[in-house]
Amino acid sequence: MRAAVAPSRGAGVGRVVAALRGCGGTLAVAESLTGGALTALLVTVPGVSAVLRGGIVAYATDLKHDLLGVDADLLAAEGPVHPEVARQMALGAARRLGATHALATTGVAGPGPADGRAVGTVHVAVAAPGVVRVRSLRLAGGRAALRAATVDVALALLAGTLAGPGPEGGEQPGPPRR
Repeated sequence: MRAAVAPSRGAGVGRVVAALRGCGGTLAVAESLTGGALTALLVTVPGVSAVLRGGIVAYATDLKHDLLGVDADLLAAEGPVHPEVARQMALGAARRLGATHALATTGVAGPGPADGRAVGTVHVAVAAPGVVRVRSLRLAGGRAALRAATVDVALALLAGTLAGPGPEGGEQPGPPRR
């Protein structure tokens, strides 16, 4: 049985995989809010094994520290839904899985607020050689819509980073090129 992927979404993820292959890059994914949906979409692309190193679903707050190296004091002070948490998740995934690039997602899907953060609060990060970009959003919709939109934002952020410097905010030094 063939997996159902929206044509624009499938084409977009295919372009991201092709761009990574073209630059000799590899990808790691750290997911909280999206619960594996981002990695699941990536593996629908034939040939993704040439670039995808793996994914870590760190849904529980302690796992963000234990598996991804997110600062425990940051998690205690701010909770798991914070731009710096997303940044550290991406860097940790790249380091832990040995990838040149990494994506990370964290946020609140509801049904109610979590740790003082409103439903729809989302932070997505991409780490690439020499740069880390974090995008913070307030999205609307139910759990499924929020998760799907976050996957789309993550892929767009990676695509923009692969395309080169741009107007994205939140740039900080990223992992060294491998």
